[in-house]
Amino acid sequence: MFERFQQQLTDNGFNPQEIEQLTHSAQLIELPTRHILLHQGQVAEEIFFLLEGICHSAYLTDKGKEFSKEFYWENDWIIGFESLIKQQASPYLLESLTPCTLITLPVETLRAWREQKHSVYLKLLETQLMYKENKERFMLLYSPEQRYELFCQHYPELLERLNDYQIAAYLGITPISLSRIKKRAQS
Repeated sequence: MFERFQQQLTDNGFNPQEIEQLTHSAQLIELPTRHILLHQGQVAEEIFFLLEGICHSAYLTDKGKEFSKEFYWENDWIIGFESLIKQQASPYLLESLTPCTLITLPVETLRAWREQKHSVYLKLLETQLMYKENKERFMLLYSPEQRYELFCQHYPELLERLNDYQIAAYLGITPISLSRIKKRAQS
């Protein structure tokens, strides 16, 4: 599994020294379905790289509502930068939706790299910023129908792994809207 992690780092432009630094403090963990990695209100002690499985982050309200923040799947970094930078409790919950295999790194390692303006930290930050810009563009520039089409084109394997409620949450629509979009697409 570490070989796959190292290959992913290589593919994302990390040099051999940076890869050695990351793998030196890394630990492999396996989690069951619906395992909470981080409770809302808990201070994060780790960051994660997802090797296998699907995780989900969500904001929980005092009134019992849940708002989907993001889904993560293979080869995704899971880093709460707001929590990391401000060194405060996480504003969202993070849990596994399927059995997962993850690489975990101590958040303190990332904090130290942040203070040093280390190349590893900068690359992780750049990766997250690009991902966030792509997601923002996806949500702002495309209609729900177009988002569903793009989701189907780019993530066909997730159609079988997520239920309609989860796909709707990722697309930023209700499950009823997704059902209507799917019916129109079949016509």
